[in-house]
Amino acid sequence: MHKEDQPLIFELTKPGRIGYSLPEMDIPEVDMSEMLPEEYLRVEEADLPEVSELDIMRHYTALSKRNHGVDSGFYPLGSCTMKYNPKINENVARFNGFAHVHPLQDESSVQGAMELMYDLQEHLKEITGMDEVTLQPAAGAHGEWTGLMMIRAYHEANGDTNRTKVIVPDSAHGTNPASATVAGFETVTVKSNEHGLVDLEDLKRVVGDDTAALMLTNPNTLGLFEENILEMAEIIHGAGGKLYYDGANLNAVLSKARPGDMGFDVVHLNLHKTFTGPHGGGGPGSGPVGVKADLIRYLPKPVLVKKDDVFTFDYDRPDSIGRVKPYYGNFGINVRAYTYIRTMGPDGLKAVTEYAVLNANYMMRRLSSAYDLPFDRHCKHEFVLSGKRQKKLGVRTLDIAKRLLDFGYHPPTIYFPLNVEECIMIEPTETESKETLDSFIDAMLQIAREAEENPEIVQEAPHTTVIGRLDETLAARKPVLKYVKQ
Repeated sequence: MHKEDQPLIFELTKPGRIGYSLPEMDIPEVDMSEMLPEEYLRVEEADLPEVSELDIMRHYTALSKRNHGVDSGFYPLGSCTMKYNPKINENVARFNGFAHVHPLQDESSVQGAMELMYDLQEHLKEITGMDEVTLQPAAGAHGEWTGLMMIRAYHEANGDTNRTKVIVPDSAHGTNPASATVAGFETVTVKSNEHGLVDLEDLKRVVGDDTAALMLTNPNTLGLFEENILEMAEIIHGAGGKLYYDGANLNAVLSKARPGDMGFDVVHLNLHKTFTGPHGGGGPGSGPVGVKADLIRYLPKPVLVKKDDVFTFDYDRPDSIGRVKPYYGNFGINVRAYTYIRTMGPDGLKAVTEYAVLNANYMMRRLSSAYDLPFDRHCKHEFVLSGKRQKKLGVRTLDIAKRLLDFGYHPPTIYFPLNVEECIMIEPTETESKETLDSFIDAMLQIAREAEENPEIVQEAPHTTVIGRLDETLAARKPVLKYVKQ
């Protein structure tokens, strides 16, 4: 990346220049004061830039080059699975029959779209080992809340109203305790043991007749497979609770292991991660939820069903937790995920897991010589390093992340999970080549050497980006979100 001295659009303004051409208005002008209260009417002209169409195009094209995305560079965010979005997905999502349907059309006119959604549900049931799936939730955290609301409804229907607590590991994704709180539960933390796995003795200590559920992902947030998952399920079910699967890390076990077979009762999936929907910057997303048989009655309504080869929405669900999203899910992302599953097939999804795990372990072993490795064991799709060694030299994990920007890489997740000091969490995904992995590894090794030999270059990074190092406190507390004329 190189610094760009492209002038801002406000600095290019020249009175009288315009970047648009509109036809003469052929309808009568309207007196806005008759439509809006006076206090909402603008008195002075808007202070907008006056530039040519060419300047506008160059301005926005220059801005687009400053963005980082999975199509422009390596994006190793731990637990986010920022992998390549196949362009065939985009082509299929743009088919007229998918792109131009309206959610309020009569069911008889959108049977093809409904068949795709129904078929996607069936595929996700097979992949997860669940008995039924809803596509309604809009994203992962929304899926978490939806699943927890079904668990809550289940306990209440059984008169078990004292089950007010949800257990989460100390390495849990931050959305887990947040979703539990929003769903009306209290959260209880279960500790990790020296191997980075859930401590079974501590789990037995915190579980009880007030336990509604245990939320976790497998592999866990440290990238380690919870090898005692069957015993954990037995402990929770024995106490009358439910087991919730956070699907953020499903990319590590596709076609190798199923949450339903591990003992989970509810699972949410991130179609925008595991199944290659484009995401980042707040959306779009899709967080389907799968459940075992005893929770089906509580699924959000309407439920998409097939009757006599006709697809329809079933609203007659008296025990449903109700609708959780207008219409029925994020259809465009569902189309992309369906296309991905159909083009990959079972063998392709299995290869996804194998290459994701291979890539992560390759990177972990090569970087373990320069960075601390808190859990020196085989990882799954992601792994965690610690920058404690560099911190002793005055270089923080945050400095390392900022220095990576000078090499053209998006930094990995840092300072998460919270139970690893100076945490660096890396997920390479299966879609990156060995050459890309080696280049990123070389950059990380160079930064480790710089921390020893010339720490200032890391502490003052980034050096080559458009925006240099910011005052972290001011940037967080007093961000400047608009252009200010000098």
